[in-house]
Amino acid sequence: MKSPVPNIVCMTVLLSSSVMSSSFSPARFAGVRPGVAPSANRLAFLVRGGDAESSVVAPTPSTVAGISSDHAASNTALAAVNSGGEVEGTSDSKLGANSSPPGFLRRLFPAFPWHSLPNYLTYARCLSIPIFMLLSYYPTDFPNRAPVLSFIFAVASLTDWLDGFLARRWDITSPFGAFLDPVADKLMVSTALIILAGRYGGIVAVPSAIIMAREVGVSALREWMAQQGKRDSVKVGMQGKVKAALTMVSLTLMLLVPEGVGLDSVAWTKHLGPLGVGVAGNVAEGVVNAGWSWMLGPSLLMLFASAFVTVTSGSVYFRAAAPVLLGKE
Repeated sequence: MKSPVPNIVCMTVLLSSSVMSSSFSPARFAGVRPGVAPSANRLAFLVRGGDAESSVVAPTPSTVAGISSDHAASNTALAAVNSGGEVEGTSDSKLGANSSPPGFLRRLFPAFPWHSLPNYLTYARCLSIPIFMLLSYYPTDFPNRAPVLSFIFAVASLTDWLDGFLARRWDITSPFGAFLDPVADKLMVSTALIILAGRYGGIVAVPSAIIMAREVGVSALREWMAQQGKRDSVKVGMQGKVKAALTMVSLTLMLLVPEGVGLDSVAWTKHLGPLGVGVAGNVAEGVVNAGWSWMLGPSLLMLFASAFVTVTSGSVYFRAAAPVLLGKE
């Protein structure tokens, strides 16, 4: 004869699960009759072990309204979950109305404040600036300085793209984030340009000055146009995006060149006269022009190309704003 113990254990587990579940509970359904609504006093009485029938009270309008609203909220939440949407009160509920459906990570970590992630990326980019500056000079005997600096700058550049991508994909905007994002981008690029200009001299300083002067001029122009209510006429265009990409790629490659590799590694720089001589000399003592030194030439050419696009894109913005600047509008 088969032992009934396994069946008893299974039944006990199922009943225990049913009692603990929020979807089925004796306290909610025991003794419920048509037209009779359980109240808070009745639920408390049942928890204490009372009789369901003796605890039945006549429904009141407020009780019926409360139960109806609870059922409506439950149905709404269930519909949202079944459709892959967002339930009010979760992090996803704070995303925009046109947000994309939750992916794997958002479903795996629903409590994470995903609506704040773009701002967190911008904060991280700001925090990387002092770290980048410090590691550029200290410790003095840092053997892997070049790849570390290149990596920090590359990751910061990636977050500049990623935070904007996520903000658009999730349809979220933040006034502080909209202010800080372009500021953090310009601070990171300007810091790298100044450090590299100090290393290689005029050949980097000249395009760096052009790039930074354009950024200051265009930023001031956009602020003034915003005060006139015409900021959209000087919004970022394709040339500005190309300029930003060229600048970030060229700086990432240039930072990857080992410290001490001089401009004599690039044959064409000798034709530039004073611009082709680095401040610290051509080659530091004990450093051989090898390894990543071949990247110095291409990165310099990309920096010059970025300076050229900087001028052309800046002229586009000023031409678009010319009628307002000259008082013709």
